Amino acid sequence: MRRLIAIEKALLIGHIVSMAFGLAGLLLVLPHPEFVANLPDFGKTAFAWSMAGGGVVYMVLGMAAVAVYAYRTLGVWHWLGFMVPAISLSLCSELLGTSTGFPFGHYRYLSGLGYKIAGLVPFTIPLSWFYLGFSAYIIARVGLSTLAIPQWLQNLGAIAIGAVLLTSWDFVLDPAMSQTTIPFWIWEQPGAFFGMPYENFAGWFGTGCVFMTVATLIWQVQPVKLPSQDLTLPFVMYLGNFGFATVMSMGAGIYPPIFLGLLTGILPLTLLYNRAKTVASRQTVATSEVTTLKIPVVSVRGAK
Repeated sequence: MRRLIAIEKALLIGHIVSMAFGLAGLLLVLPHPEFVANLPDFGKTAFAWSMAGGGVVYMVLGMAAVAVYAYRTLGVWHWLGFMVPAISLSLCSELLGTSTGFPFGHYRYLSGLGYKIAGLVPFTIPLSWFYLGFSAYIIARVGLSTLAIPQWLQNLGAIAIGAVLLTSWDFVLDPAMSQTTIPFWIWEQPGAFFGMPYENFAGWFGTGCVFMTVATLIWQVQPVKLPSQDLTLPFVMYLGNFGFATVMSMGAGIYPPIFLGLLTGILPLTLLYNRAKTVASRQTVATSEVTTLKIPVVSVRGAK
């Protein structure tokens, strides 16, 4: 167990460092080509590699970190029960979107995110749907489990809130990633929301709801013990990726989506996380008190 935790931490740190390195390249180095021109040959090669494969590295590390976490805290069934539908259904949605324009609008991916499946969707994109979708869903699920509401309502709420949190991340990410110095995708028909059509967000919310619903149904096949006292990794994962998107948006001079994402993403996520953490701490204290409580043994002798 300790080894798995160590692997999780290493993967998470690598994921965040890779994002930070990518931000530095996109926002500091690219706008100043003279910096790259003055690098030695090794530096130029390293920079070219980082621009070509940096996006792949940080998403693969993010997927791996969440996969190890899900396996450790939930077991094989519930880990794969979420990951398989998340990756497969989001890939289907992306393939449909890039070939028909439904459900996101007309767009296409450029280079920088890895090999494209069917020449349309980088293989890393479904991985990001998984690791951000899982992080959002598990915090919503655990947070709602602390409330005195029926189980079916907890499940429904986790799906809806998880999909909203996932979409909130895209509020901030999509405008910047499609309008940076070297964009990673472009919109064939720019929309009213900072170049994006509003249907893009309906597509994000709908896709999230679909694979989270399928995962919820799969999880019901076997009892699940939620990691109520161990939500740090998904919380940091969401915050780290939201921070990446925020810095990208700020670098592009796009601010309103950031405030929208803070309101609909960071705020509810933090409230649910703190709620789960507080209730788990209280339960731990109560259990500890019951365990250490000693009841004196009283010897009663009957009268002669």
